[in-house]
Amino acid sequence: MLLITKRRQIGAICGHNVYAVTKSEMIPLPNSTVNSSAAESKNENRYKKLLCTVDLTKDFFFSYSYHVMRSLQKNMCNNEPGQVLYETMFVWNEFLTRGIRNHLQNTIWTVALVYGFFKQSTLSVSGREFKLTLIARRSRHYAGTRYLKRGVNEKGRVANDVETEQIVFEDVPDGLSTQITSIVQNRGSIPLFWSQETSRLNLKPDIILSKKDQNYEATRLHFENLVRRYGNPIIILNLIKTQEKKPRESILRQEFANAIDFINKDLSEENRLRFLHWDLHKHSRSKGTNVLLLLGKVATYALTLTGFFYCRVTSSLRPDECMSWPSFENIDDGDMSPDKYCNNLNEDAYRSEGNHSGDNNFANGNHCVKPPTFQRGVLRTNCIDCLDRTNVAQYAYGLAALGHQLHALGIKDTPKIDLNDPLADELMGFYERMGDTLAHQYGGSAAHNKVILDATCNHMQFP
Repeated sequence: MLLITKRRQIGAICGHNVYAVTKSEMIPLPNSTVNSSAAESKNENRYKKLLCTVDLTKDFFFSYSYHVMRSLQKNMCNNEPGQVLYETMFVWNEFLTRGIRNHLQNTIWTVALVYGFFKQSTLSVSGREFKLTLIARRSRHYAGTRYLKRGVNEKGRVANDVETEQIVFEDVPDGLSTQITSIVQNRGSIPLFWSQETSRLNLKPDIILSKKDQNYEATRLHFENLVRRYGNPIIILNLIKTQEKKPRESILRQEFANAIDFINKDLSEENRLRFLHWDLHKHSRSKGTNVLLLLGKVATYALTLTGFFYCRVTSSLRPDECMSWPSFENIDDGDMSPDKYCNNLNEDAYRSEGNHSGDNNFANGNHCVKPPTFQRGVLRTNCIDCLDRTNVAQYAYGLAALGHQLHALGIKDTPKIDLNDPLADELMGFYERMGDTLAHQYGGSAAHNKVILDATCNHMQFP
């Protein structure tokens, strides 16, 4: 039995503590039906050694009272409170705990472990304090390191699939209701069958389209899964190179575009995949080009399409008012039946298309008229490794979202944060730390390229 024996608190979401693992221990469970020689066999020792190579003190986190494996919106719209859904792509000990959970028919003796990144800090604007939380949840499906896991598998699961959630809420005394907002974005390997040969002599191995999928079935499955998880629209921001002396990334760029065109032929106009290609490497080398400013425009466009989640909650993280939203909780099964709602209210009564920040009804103590808003759809960003360039784009999206989130909370008068604002620098620290962590997990080293922002000229560059 593998037990977590020590923990440390790394944050809290409206009173629900989140912990990191600081120590674990493997304890043998003797059983008379197991031959003692088999228990000490070479295979048994090998399996124990393999299990011990997983360092739970690095980047695993959990909560006893909050479903940290799910987004805030999904938790708030859960119509079965108290049920911990282990059957999710973000619970890394789902398989190891399956036996005891199925036998006991409960989760009292187990805790769901999420692998990725968690950081929380208290910030302030004009004397008003708020909590900023950045969470990255890495999928356990098709998991593995760079070069060993690329692209998509036949089930539509991609390598380096990470959900990033940015949560902002008022820092108020315990027991008081508060406003809370969140925005979710996604990164993942290009959903085609492709690979690279590893070589110490070649720093940029050739990219090989390893399998011909004429109807792009695996690619289609991947995007259908994203729709089940987040709804429509799916906005794809593809950051890889367009033109090269020796075609590498551009091979994938063309095939990816072909796949999207093929899939979109079978979709209604409102449900078609939104494919945005933007060669980040090319633009970052162009003199006079402010890459973050341009990416900010893309982010604003995506935010207008998807919106973000906002509601007012009690101290126990329950909405002050009932909310209605399609249930996307069961990621693996993906039941999209329209009658699965949190409550029986009309969804359209609370939706705010195109203007999700809404009027500032909470200023000056007016807390009674602002309805919740919801995120529908997601921005999916990729480069080749879904690390350095992707992290820059995700920061730009997070910065645009933060302005809208603070505006919705009544902390800022406008939904825009300038690049030279101290808040932009604070947020950059979050995303750089997350980028390094995800790079270590997938690539084995810290992010190679850092975002360098000169506050005097608003210029970003890759060193």
